[in-house]
Amino acid sequence: MPAYKNKLNSSSISKSPPSALCKLRTGRRPVMERVSASEGLSIGDYLISRLADYGIQHVFGLPGDYVLALYSMLEHSEITLVSCTREDCAGFAADAYARVHGMGAVCVTYGVGGLSLANSIAGAYAEQSPVIVISGATGLKERINNPLLHHRVRDWSTQLDVFDKLCAVSLELNDQTTAFRDIDYALDMAHRFKRPVYIEVPRDMVDVVPEQRKNYKPSPVESDPAALAEAIREATIRIEQANQPVIIAGVELHRYGLQGETLALANASGIPITASMLAKSVISEVHPLYLGLYEGAMGREEISSYVEQSDCIILLGTMLTDVNLGIFTAKINLTHSILATSEELRISHHHFHNVLLEDFIHGLAESCPKARKQTLPPGPSVARGPFMIEEDRPITTTRLVRRLDESLDDKTIVVADVGDALFASSELVIRGQTEFLSPAYYTSMGFAVPAAVGAKMARPDLKTIVLVGDGAFQMTGMELSTIIKHQLAATIIVLDNGGYGTERLIHEGMFNDINTWQYQMLPQVLGGGRGYEVHTEGEFDKVLSESLANDTEVSLIRVHIGREDHSLTLDRLGAGLAKIVHS
Repeated sequence: MPAYKNKLNSSSISKSPPSALCKLRTGRRPVMERVSASEGLSIGDYLISRLADYGIQHVFGLPGDYVLALYSMLEHSEITLVSCTREDCAGFAADAYARVHGMGAVCVTYGVGGLSLANSIAGAYAEQSPVIVISGATGLKERINNPLLHHRVRDWSTQLDVFDKLCAVSLELNDQTTAFRDIDYALDMAHRFKRPVYIEVPRDMVDVVPEQRKNYKPSPVESDPAALAEAIREATIRIEQANQPVIIAGVELHRYGLQGETLALANASGIPITASMLAKSVISEVHPLYLGLYEGAMGREEISSYVEQSDCIILLGTMLTDVNLGIFTAKINLTHSILATSEELRISHHHFHNVLLEDFIHGLAESCPKARKQTLPPGPSVARGPFMIEEDRPITTTRLVRRLDESLDDKTIVVADVGDALFASSELVIRGQTEFLSPAYYTSMGFAVPAAVGAKMARPDLKTIVLVGDGAFQMTGMELSTIIKHQLAATIIVLDNGGYGTERLIHEGMFNDINTWQYQMLPQVLGGGRGYEVHTEGEFDKVLSESLANDTEVSLIRVHIGREDHSLTLDRLGAGLAKIVHS
């Protein structure tokens, strides 16, 4: 039997065929296998063809001896192979690609490659990003007599066991009879649950053409009609009886493609919408019913007050994480809430089972509950008022974000790293839908620059702007080399304050200081693009305009900000946490 496990079901699947697990709750329907077209294909060829079936056009990674045969197949396939500078960067790129494109893939070698990838994939799992992780492995015949082959740690299954904890499914293609079935199963699970899956390919299995094969036939998954109808009835009554209902839109609306249904519900009922930090831009932030981010003490006071005074908070696809809740400064009373996610549906203390998220939102929109007329606080674009450049004024994070905001349109993707790059960018008004990317829950520093590679590969028609602190840039900023290699046009803004600014607010110490780089020189060192250095608002204004007009190469802007400077959002968070600490 093949070795594979599924962490969405705590039992090992090695004792049951995949079809036995297809009653798990799911989102979109699976993409079925092409049985007639698969005859005569090797295991490697079939895996590549199935990636293409799911719309994957780029695979990120690094080559290594255990995966070279598969790499050669990828290189000669219709899929573009994108080699990155590091495996963790390849993982971040695949994650961003999945968020923008629907599903991503990364391919690495065994041991030193796969284990280097673990952190990126942990973030993808935490934030529900469907990345297909493909790793080469030692050949099955090579393992006879237990030799000490390179890259091995402890057992042959060590890497498989590690990714079992980080992925929805982890499996090894060690049986030619079941290999095609296992590939179909893993891809279907990633598609259904929006989580990464892990496929390990021994190098002596890549060219094997199965003589016999077992097919994967997933069972259709549907909501319980009675539970669905009762949930919609109860939710409709609660909304219509409420004085101040409000929607908090979560990231699952993006992952499952439910933005349209949510807007239909809001438009039909007149319910205003806020969003969590992780779900920023899940709908256009200039929509008339959009109020802004709800993020506890980090957010605008009028939004926080409005949500927390609501007698019917409708959380749709929302993850209740510490960052989403303003480091737990949020005050949401779940007794007065409707919580609907891919894993749970709860209305106050009533739990409804076997109800799909998309069916609930669609049914609620069709029910068309009529919310009471409310006086709404102004949306983010109205609340901030006009902005005027002060030419000689030293640039600050808040003023930088205000100027950057003036240049955004619905053809721009913003990628923010963690720290004050994330907090500051929460103040941007994203015009398009789902055009803001950040690891706002897992918060792994170093996400943004490699993520720009994936985002730009997924949507070459959109401008890409990266906001990253100098500390995060020093972790993975050399992925700028890949951006230059592929001639990707992007604007990378490095906030240079000499270290980890957010950490300084938490606990001051010299350990927060980093070595100073001449960031603006890196394009010259790496052989392409343009570098800039700015200190004032006037300099930033000029350089930003020039950068965004350049659609042929990358621009890196080094912005000198004060050591003690930080965003309004971080200011508000500090004040909110101080109240909790001293209360």
